[in-house]
Amino acid sequence: MKPPAVDHHNVWSHLRAAFPADLDRWAVETDTGLIYTWRDLDRASAMMANLLASLGLPEGARVAVQVNKSVEAMALYLATLRAGLVFLPLNTAYQKAEIEYFIGDAEPAVVVCTGANFGWVSKIAFKAGTAYVFTLNDDRTGSLLERAVHHSDVHAPVPRQADDLAAILYTSGTTGRSKGAMLTHGNLLSNALVLRDYWGWQPDDVLIHALPIFHVHGLFVALHGALINGSPMLWMSKFDPQTAIGWFSRATVFMGVPTLYVRMLAEPGLTPEAARHMRLFISGSAPLLIDTFEAWRQRTGHTILERYGMSETLMLTSNPYRADARYGGQSERRGGTVGFPLPGVEVRVAGEGDRPLPASEIGGIQVRGPNVFKGYWRMPDKTREEFTADGWFRTGDLGFQDERGYITIVGRSKDLIISGGYNVYPAEVEGAINELPGVAESAVVGVPHPDFGEVGVALVIAQPGQAVDPEQVIAALKGRLAHFKVPKRCYVVAELPRNTMGKVQKNLLREQYRGLFA
Repeated sequence: MKPPAVDHHNVWSHLRAAFPADLDRWAVETDTGLIYTWRDLDRASAMMANLLASLGLPEGARVAVQVNKSVEAMALYLATLRAGLVFLPLNTAYQKAEIEYFIGDAEPAVVVCTGANFGWVSKIAFKAGTAYVFTLNDDRTGSLLERAVHHSDVHAPVPRQADDLAAILYTSGTTGRSKGAMLTHGNLLSNALVLRDYWGWQPDDVLIHALPIFHVHGLFVALHGALINGSPMLWMSKFDPQTAIGWFSRATVFMGVPTLYVRMLAEPGLTPEAARHMRLFISGSAPLLIDTFEAWRQRTGHTILERYGMSETLMLTSNPYRADARYGGQSERRGGTVGFPLPGVEVRVAGEGDRPLPASEIGGIQVRGPNVFKGYWRMPDKTREEFTADGWFRTGDLGFQDERGYITIVGRSKDLIISGGYNVYPAEVEGAINELPGVAESAVVGVPHPDFGEVGVALVIAQPGQAVDPEQVIAALKGRLAHFKVPKRCYVVAELPRNTMGKVQKNLLREQYRGLFA
């Protein structure tokens, strides 16, 4: 029996309303062969929600979670929504000092961690005033499950309004103090519904869930996408390219970061036949190189759909799945772009004084819409600073929108290099370097210089078995780019520092090379 129509905005209620009528159908199959039904998800999240309710937590209490990926961890997220509490996912790579900051800043009433980390995490949590610390492991053990099993498997979700807080996601903190982006039930629900339509989710879709669930991409985009459509998931605790390719014959949708596509391209089993059953490949969280975009099309016959979003806004733009009537019926997925603003989302490119710029001029990307966050947790001044007087959120990204409506990101405003008074956009320089023979990938950062203020330094990764001469890279760029855009130094490196979502950590590179011209 389908649940009654939802008359409030609690995201869980809308996800639950999309479950299939037959709750005993499979909902999740893991890479270890475990099968979970829709009834299992409903019952498990209900028991956890009842456990949380039994604790007598105050309105708006935060539940901070740093655990390994598992279906039970997903159920805990759903339980937190059901209970009307605020979910705070924490990257599994965070260390003691980072956890101290996040717990001290968010003051969660409940902390859930792995059993292996209980000793040090609980000390931090109890010192910060947290009342309850539970453990949850990826082998279906831990005190959270031991306690939850004693509670009822029936739970009525707590009604929530669109503006009520559902989650806090801390930004990566690559510059300055990490900020907690406050996302509401309305933010999450509006984005899930828009993406369900824009990406053409079908009744028979099956998602390969290959991403971590402490981040927007895996938690809100992938997970909500499947659940709001009642679609089952093939669940990877950790990404394995051979397993993913093997699952293509049983799935229709894959979402990943560029690194995952690169790893699959290295597998000989990636063929048009292997991908024949798939409907859609989506990439995000980091820029997708044109070489990867083209190689995937040649190897599989599929064109990757690249999109753009951030912790504060969820998804903002997307290359089209089908013809977009708002942009003359265009349906081309263009490599190097992030497509069009999603329906209901407004995007503008602004210059000095937040003045909108004409097509193809580079400026700061600003957005507004029902997906844009409520503000930064306990940072009212920072929140006001990031919004314009007329209500647009300054993303901090630089880009342009061409005459056809396609948006291209050229970098973060903090990555902009001002050399001798001229603006240098690293993405442009990196694009030129990546086209050179033997180059697999590059990163360009600005460092202090006594004459020019700042100059660019290029870090280059060579393709396997290829040799790249740094001096030849510089010489080739001098024939392609204006002189002020050419990096003053080039180094060939084995790898680039990345965060868990595959983004190059340019702040670390800037720090490493900042003394070059001192």
